[in-house]
Amino acid sequence: MDFEFTLEQEAWRKEVRSFLESEISKGTFKPMVDGWIQGYSPEFTKKVAARGWIGLTWPKQYGGQGRSHTDRLILTEEMLRYGAPAACHWFADRQIGRAILAYGTEEQKQELLPKILAGEAYVGLGMSEPQAGSDLASLKTRAVQDGDYYVVNGQKMWTSCARFMTHVYLVARTDPDAPKSRGISEFVIDAKTPGITIRPTIDITNSEAWGEVFYDNVRVHKKYLIGEKNRGFYQILNQLDYERAGLERLMGNYVLYDAILKYTKETRRRGKPICEEPGVRTRLAQLGVEFEVGRLLTYRVIQVMEKGISPNVEAAMAKWYCTTFEQHLGTVATDILGLYGQLWKESKWAPIAGLAPHSFLASKGYSLQGGTNEVLKNIVATRGLGLPSST
Repeated sequence: MDFEFTLEQEAWRKEVRSFLESEISKGTFKPMVDGWIQGYSPEFTKKVAARGWIGLTWPKQYGGQGRSHTDRLILTEEMLRYGAPAACHWFADRQIGRAILAYGTEEQKQELLPKILAGEAYVGLGMSEPQAGSDLASLKTRAVQDGDYYVVNGQKMWTSCARFMTHVYLVARTDPDAPKSRGISEFVIDAKTPGITIRPTIDITNSEAWGEVFYDNVRVHKKYLIGEKNRGFYQILNQLDYERAGLERLMGNYVLYDAILKYTKETRRRGKPICEEPGVRTRLAQLGVEFEVGRLLTYRVIQVMEKGISPNVEAAMAKWYCTTFEQHLGTVATDILGLYGQLWKESKWAPIAGLAPHSFLASKGYSLQGGTNEVLKNIVATRGLGLPSST
């Protein structure tokens, strides 16, 4: 197998790196962990949009660049490497725009895609509910048709980007009498529609990247229904492959990974660099191996996508493995730094800008969001290995 990138792809990588390094030097942003989900910066998103880097793989007829999935992989990898604040456009670019392209009407494409491409539509993901997390098909939020409108009532938890979204991607039940995996539909709604109430959810890292969203008799015109009524769950399954397959599941904390490697080389303890201590050296080597394996699993997903095949099994395998690496990284970094590694960035005594405690605490949710490890293992077992299902 040839693991080399083409000369054009390497030139593209250099272009992306040059842009990011320039923006850091200008003070546009400081590298951060989880910048893809917690880095709210409309200024940065507008600069990315001006370069045509949102919707990179989308068809040119809808304003995209028509470039390969490999090109987008390179862009994503460098954004994560530099800890760029990409949350404003991440979800719309990664999956919602693709859903509209795959299932949306021409009217939806003409109305919504230009806003996403211009960095003006920040789309939150309204899937999970208090009693419907891993089992999305058990959701209770209702959308009852009333003439040309749907009347939506219900509650969503962990809506990504809720506090700054301009639009919300909503999954709701449109046929309460159908089996639970049927009778579900998808909508994209203006976040300012009357009846929508957003309350920030403060997580263990003190982040407001998610929110609790209430829908109280929200009237949504039927033109904002995506795809077929009552077929939303099956459309979502394809969309989730893109959500699970990205390098963000491996490199969301790359800034910490790079920082801990440099720290152990440059900091001396008992007369020698920390990285030369046998226990530390072994753990860093293990991290290095895990990182490269995760990277190859993610690249494998892209290879499948380049063939026009949905990477269902490959995405599940990559997400499961990569989030496990991210959790291991937070633990190893905190252990190496010792008691000082528990200090947040606000403390002048915090090593490596206080990245470690944020990563350690946030990582506990990585194996839940986007599909639990147990669900992903079942996908690999049943669809990848052909083992019998327990249901």
